[in-house]
Amino acid sequence: MIQQPAPAPARQPLDEHAADSVRAYAADQRAKVDILASVLEDIAANGYPSPESGVPWETARDAHLARLADEQPRVA
Repeated sequence: MIQQPAPAPARQPLDEHAADSVRAYAADQRAKVDILASVLEDIAANGYPSPESGVPWETARDAHLARLADEQPRVA
């Protein structure tokens, strides 16, 4: 018995503003993934960085929280 694939659900078009927002979000996520990929490639080519060259997680956390507190509120 051959099963037919389920039909794709109908799509609802987005208005232009929503489509632009989705494209901007996709570009932002793509940039983050590109950064992660470059870090991983660097580790593969050169090994792990020494612990002395890193930043303690508490310092990174506090800096990130300070940046978040300075940002303007926004809706996703």
